[in-house]
Order: sequence, then C-alpha cells, then structure tokens
Amino acid sequence: MGLPVIGQTTLLLVASNVFMTFAWYGHLRNLNNKAWVIAALLSWGIALFEYLLQVPANRIGHAGGYSIGQLKIMQEVITLGVFVPFSVWFMREPLKLDFLWAALCMLGAVYFVFRSDLGSPSPAASETAAVTSAED
Repeated sequence: MGLPVIGQTTLLLVASNVFMTFAWYGHLRNLNNKAWVIAALLSWGIALFEYLLQVPANRIGHAGGYSIGQLKIMQEVITLGVFVPFSVWFMREPLKLDFLWAALCMLGAVYFVFRSDLGSPSPAASETAAVTSAED
C-alpha cells in the first residue's frame, strides 16, 4: 500500500516550500552584495525545482478529492512551518511570539476550510467507497 493522498501531497508541498523559501529569501543572506538581477536569476532557477514539486502535489491532492481552497490553506500552513525554522536558523532572525499568533490564525483558517469535511470520511475514502459501490 502506498502513501495516502494527504501524505503524498503534504510531503511534496513541504519539499516545494523549502525551495520556494530559499528562492524568495535566501539571496538576502548569500547574495546581499550582488546585483539584484543576479539574485533574481538564481532565485528563478531555484523556483523551477519548487514548481517541479508543487504542481504534482496540487494535482495529486486535487485528484484525491481536496478542493483548491483546501490545497491553498495546506500550502500556507506548510509555508509558515518551513519559514519559521528558515528564518531562525538560516537567516539568524530572532524567534518571535508573533510566529505563534500567526500559527494560531492559520489553525483557524484550516478549521474553516476543512470544517465541512469534519466527521465525514476523507475525500480519498469517499472516492474509494464510491468506486466500491459502483462495482457491486
């Protein structure tokens, strides 16, 4: 048995976000003294790898029954989860309590986007049940 749709989607989005975060912010530490065009071109190259992971993640998630809104909120939560360690460890910025407040707001967003699915089977389970019923 393979990894469930939510696992595949999440792992691909996490990996995608690592590339995205370095593409967007890594140049501020490593290329601070270079022309912005050099930083932009390097960031564009890094972003290619982000898209090579993000596009399949969203296709897998959407085909597995997740809405675009649900995929977007997953992306934002993962972005914050990747950004905070990046900011603290790579960029050497101080850890702020504001990150906690932002995370709590994101949890609220997750609740509201996924609340219609709470208490019901996951989209992948519903799809499997529908296929099984059709075969009977």
